[in-house]
Parts: sequence; C-alpha cells; structure tokens
Amino acid sequence: MTLESIESRVIETLQANRIGYRLLPHREPVFTVEQAARQRGVVKDEIVKSILLVDKNGRYVMACVAGDTRLDLKAIRACLGNGWTRLHFAKPDEIRAVTGSVQGAVAPVGLPEHLPVIFDEAIAQRRTVSISSGDPMAGLELDRADLVRVAGAQSARIAEAGTR
Repeated sequence: MTLESIESRVIETLQANRIGYRLLPHREPVFTVEQAARQRGVVKDEIVKSILLVDKNGRYVMACVAGDTRLDLKAIRACLGNGWTRLHFAKPDEIRAVTGSVQGAVAPVGLPEHLPVIFDEAIAQRRTVSISSGDPMAGLELDRADLVRVAGAQSARIAEAGTR
C-alpha cells in the first residue's frame, strides 16, 4: 500500500495543515480497536477511538478516548453544557454522512467545523497516537499535540471510571 492509494478527508486535512504522520497499512480492513492494534503493531491505549454521538435534537459531537477505555455519556453531556439532550451512538448512515468515513474508520480530523470534538484527558499523556486514516485499510501515527490542534478538541474526563 502506498500513500497515494489512500485518500480521505483525514489525510487531506493533515496535509493541508502540514502535519507529519506515518501511514500504518493494514493487511485487511479493520473495524475494531483490537484488530487495529494488532495490524498496526501498537498497544490499544495508543489508539484514539473516535465515536460520533448524537442527541435527541439531532446535534452531533465527536468523543475520543484511548482504545482500551469506554465513554461516559453523562460526562460528555456535562462538557457540552445546557441545551444538549441525552446522547446515543450515531447510526452507520449518520456516521458516513457526517464524517465521510465508514463506522470503524472514523477519526477526529476533517470534520465539519461546527462539530464539537472532546478528547478524554488521558490522551494528553501520550506522545504519539494512532488514529484511523478514514479508510479501513490504514491507520496513521502522529504527534498527539498536532492531533489536538488540528481537531480543535477540548480536553475533559470523559472515559468511564475504571476503564482508564
């Protein structure tokens, strides 16, 4: 696999912002953290799991946690402030429409400008992170600070206690 064979909003956004990354090709499409970690040769907590959520009013938020943790939906809603209703996971067709990627290949980069992005504070403890390329055939490794900057993410404790 070559860089030229992978095209996505994620890669286009990184290139437009002159952010360095390393392409981590997969032997086969991956859709879970376990598969991604195994094929990329990284540990699960290096992977940034990007999960699109939607409230009852149809507003979306991208919540990101380390690959070995689970989201605390109440904590995410608390970060968003007043007006946000109960959150649930976006459906596959919503994920594709909002992110341009299929479920399991989503990254917190190249998203619509109005979409809030929240990173769990544990991500800040990593020097480098692994994200999806937007294509199930490859991941990307990049500097955590570059990822936070290009994603425009806020940081908060949004992982479930006991899964950090």
